[in-house]
Amino acid sequence: MNNNFINLMEAYAHQKGFVRFQIDSYNDFITRRIPKVLSEIGTIKPEVPDLGEFKIKLGEFKIGGPSVKEADGSVRDVMPSEARIRNLTYSAPMYIEMTPVLNGIESESVVVNFGDLPVMVKSRICPLAQMGREELIKAGEDPDDQGGYFVVNGTERILVLVEEIAQNRIITAKVEGGGSVTEIARVHSEKDGYVQRHLLERKKDGVITISFANVNKLPIAILLKALGLESDKNVVDAISPDPAIEEEFFVNLYEIDIATKEKGLDAIGLHIKIPQEQYRMDRAIKLVDRYLLPHLGQDPSSRVAKALFLGKAVEKLLKLHLGKTEEDDLDHYANKRLRLAGDLLEILLRSILLGKWGLITRITYNYQKLTKRGRLPPMQAIVESNVLTNQLVSALAIGSWVGGRTGVSQRLERGSYIKTISHMRNVLSPLTSTQEHFEARELHPTHWGKLCTSETPEGATIGLRKYMAITAEVTKGITDKELKAVQSIVTKGGK
Repeated sequence: MNNNFINLMEAYAHQKGFVRFQIDSYNDFITRRIPKVLSEIGTIKPEVPDLGEFKIKLGEFKIGGPSVKEADGSVRDVMPSEARIRNLTYSAPMYIEMTPVLNGIESESVVVNFGDLPVMVKSRICPLAQMGREELIKAGEDPDDQGGYFVVNGTERILVLVEEIAQNRIITAKVEGGGSVTEIARVHSEKDGYVQRHLLERKKDGVITISFANVNKLPIAILLKALGLESDKNVVDAISPDPAIEEEFFVNLYEIDIATKEKGLDAIGLHIKIPQEQYRMDRAIKLVDRYLLPHLGQDPSSRVAKALFLGKAVEKLLKLHLGKTEEDDLDHYANKRLRLAGDLLEILLRSILLGKWGLITRITYNYQKLTKRGRLPPMQAIVESNVLTNQLVSALAIGSWVGGRTGVSQRLERGSYIKTISHMRNVLSPLTSTQEHFEARELHPTHWGKLCTSETPEGATIGLRKYMAITAEVTKGITDKELKAVQSIVTKGGK
């Protein structure tokens, strides 16, 4: 029996790999996610009045192989074993095609290095991924090493799996304690790595409010009117055909007197206490389009879809109140998602590129500064590649991540082979270890086959730090476009 189990584990390690999900996620990051982020940026528009209309178009993205720049300026290939011995960062240069456009006339495109990306060992750009057992031994590597980690300043670092509540889903719960709120519904709307949290609350008097961005407890009926459901009938139809649910919702319509979406937007501006009328309307439009349910779209054409989504959220909330459905179990693993290396790196890259003092802002500033001196600077001169490189390396070396997270990057445990594999399958909960969170720490039936039921540390993090079951795998999510394509195929097949 033991021999069979050992043979099974060896076959699993060679065919599937214990950390293949992390390597696949990183490969997806460099092949799909980085080009997607750059294509979303599209153009950089430095304001240079003396030149006329000027912009820089971003084109094709490429990534080189792992390399090191020596003290004499020469660049050569590097392997993980050398990076460990010499305390180097095992990284590869990233290149972007930049095309200056002045008054509609394009100049010659230039390929520019905009930073170095730490390379995951055994990923598609790592030479070890293509080597056989004998070649790995010659390269100074353990042939049974699974990869899936980084070498940063000579230290092996991993990105742990981060557990989060499933995005873009309506999750309802009852509120105990005798306060003014009886039921709540949460929606974590996720777009391009950023999560916008929405909270719907039903009070004892039947009024339902929504909180998101910097909007606090806005009556839901005002928001539905502002989104284009101008008549009371349209609002009720968007929520439910059930007469009992309609009757429960009517109190929300009695509370307001709004007949048009313009008045609804104005009411949102008044709710967030903006006195100037024009600025009030602009701010309300920005909130509704950009920050409300961004996963459904961020332009005026998506407002009706947002209204219908909120209608379903209200229906689910009222069904819970009337006892027609049960509250959602937050600890059920169907309501959880894991962020892998690719997800975490995409969030970090976006913040470095698009942050207040990010790389794009610096490119704009550098171009404006150099053109004031009366000359047109070359593209590489305005791109500070060390900005991106240093911030990526710093985040991986320290473990501090976007959104105030800590401990995302950790030093790889090398006490034994089992400890190494176990550490790389570590799952972290975002909940703070200083609070009880009894239910979150307990075993849940849905952990079976997904998480190890016995391995968790003693002390403050018990039940919050978990480990994936030995043969559990992480499935890859699909985009909305892919989901719609699958749904259309299923529909056609059904017909």
